[in-house]
Amino acid sequence: MTSRERLLAVLHRQLPDCVPCCPDISNMVPCRLRGKPFWDIYAYQDPPLWKAHIDALRTFDLDGGFEIYSFGPVDVVDGSRAAHEERVVHRYADGSFVTRLYWPEHGRWADRVKVYTADNPPATNVRPAAIGLPEVPPAWEPLTGVKAWPEGLDLWLLIRRELGDQGILGMPSGATTCLLGSPEAVYAYHDDPMPFLDRAEHMKQRVTERMQRIGAMPVKPDFLFCGGSGTLVWQSPRVFRELSLPVLRHATRLAAEIGIPTHVHSCGPEAELVRMAAEETDLTIIDPLEVPPMGDCNLAELKRRYGARIVLKGNLHTTEVVLRGGVDDVVRASRQAIDDAGAGGGFILSTGDQCGRDTPDANLRAMVETARTYGRY
Repeated sequence: MTSRERLLAVLHRQLPDCVPCCPDISNMVPCRLRGKPFWDIYAYQDPPLWKAHIDALRTFDLDGGFEIYSFGPVDVVDGSRAAHEERVVHRYADGSFVTRLYWPEHGRWADRVKVYTADNPPATNVRPAAIGLPEVPPAWEPLTGVKAWPEGLDLWLLIRRELGDQGILGMPSGATTCLLGSPEAVYAYHDDPMPFLDRAEHMKQRVTERMQRIGAMPVKPDFLFCGGSGTLVWQSPRVFRELSLPVLRHATRLAAEIGIPTHVHSCGPEAELVRMAAEETDLTIIDPLEVPPMGDCNLAELKRRYGARIVLKGNLHTTEVVLRGGVDDVVRASRQAIDDAGAGGGFILSTGDQCGRDTPDANLRAMVETARTYGRY
């Protein structure tokens, strides 16, 4: 099977030739392989992250696509364009720089800034005061030199062609499992939940509209994104049930009706999220199922309880095993994960979140080799 065939088989509950191998190399590893300042990729789109990612998938022969989820400022489904501009508000002597979003129509700056550096992905959601910048920029310059690429659905179709048989490609559903994403939002919700409940209802309406458009597309996505990182970090299970579960239930039901699988990525504690998703929604696949201390998942237990209802994707320890361990450690952990969850299909071997920049290439290759040989059906 090709990587694409292998992953589609798993998503549609068929038995592939072997356990697919899809470690999360969504950001740092593709940029490292390029050998360029990271800001070239993130800010200047030279190349864009999606292209660097696809090249990395081919380098390691990974079953990929789950981590390609950025399609530029034009919405891939409805064609709407983001109303903000990204402006440079500070530059450092080493070439690093700071940008801030600005809404020309309202004359409003974003509350937070983004810091671009040469050897790491940009730091986002940074308070200006935390890096010695004023609340209102006294000066700014446009972010120039950004390489032009197609936009919206045209970009999505280009990425699909470039990806080819190396994997599958999703599309945003309009839903998220996490409507709270900051300490301020948590306090605001508990002070007055009604604005957040109203937002959840609005999101359900948006999902309905998007599903109608997606269902009418001549080329449909292989799956739909429905997740949000830190779902049970920012929300207790009770709050999730009240606020976000109705949205997830709605989105996965509509997607199932048009025959498109759905995917949730949510780092942090996730065992209770797996239970609710498996028992109360039509969700197809969930990851990264992190082990302690980052998460609370026991892969064998999740497989025993929910493996007949939901596809599991995970969950090698990203730092202790994949980043800091040796090849033997990776092989041992990969075999254990396959033993825990591979029986009968419905499992994708992956990491418990994004691989670090300096993850040894040999470790990624060891995961693939173990899946292709030890993980054969």
